[in-house]
Amino acid sequence: MRIDYLTLFPEMFATLNHSIMKRSQDKGLVELNTVNFRDFSENKHLQVDDYPYGGGQGMVLKPEPVFNAMASLDITAQTRVILMCPQGQPFNQSKAEELAHAEHLVFICGHYEGYDERIRTELVTDEISIGDFVLTGGELAAMTMTDAIVRLMPEVLGNEVSHEDDSFSSGLLEHPHYTRPANYEGMEVPAVLLSGNHKLIAEWRHEESLRRTFERRPDLLDEYPLTEADIRYLKKLGYEE
Repeated sequence: MRIDYLTLFPEMFATLNHSIMKRSQDKGLVELNTVNFRDFSENKHLQVDDYPYGGGQGMVLKPEPVFNAMASLDITAQTRVILMCPQGQPFNQSKAEELAHAEHLVFICGHYEGYDERIRTELVTDEISIGDFVLTGGELAAMTMTDAIVRLMPEVLGNEVSHEDDSFSSGLLEHPHYTRPANYEGMEVPAVLLSGNHKLIAEWRHEESLRRTFERRPDLLDEYPLTEADIRYLKKLGYEE
């Protein structure tokens, strides 16, 4: 996979040169590239923004630098061009899994009040938001999405099933985890996890996932295919169909 970032602050993306993201690049699984679209300004002062027509607060990103920067890339019909935008579709695990199958992603990371609308209508395939809040720019959001997407690609994580039990991947929040020591200052690991009985451990983990989801994100249960056993367990916690 190749990922290009159109940004005014390419140095911010140095944070992706660590840990799993660095290893995925070293293995040749993903190629990350930043493009400073200020370099493509047609203004002698390298201006990339201007006042909005019709008046109003803030500055708006001009179309020319972004269009010119996009023209410098090898864009195909399969390229997903993502505009980081608080008005966009909410980003979630399902969208991360979808984008992990793409061969080429382009993130347009803006600043200022907003984008010239022609950028949205002519260049963008996806408008995406990482939450109902506003950041000073799209870079942090793009990096957050990159981490979520790349870790789902084959061979990126050491264990191919490492991400399958993640919260949201199964439709439920993930169960609790424990490691040594079994007793730390009176705080004990649940006995079932020490039993060696894999069937009971799997049942405990599933019930804990149900419990956490019910307590923290009950809305997820509306879409999860609950079994009769699941419903019986949840009713003990106060769940109502």
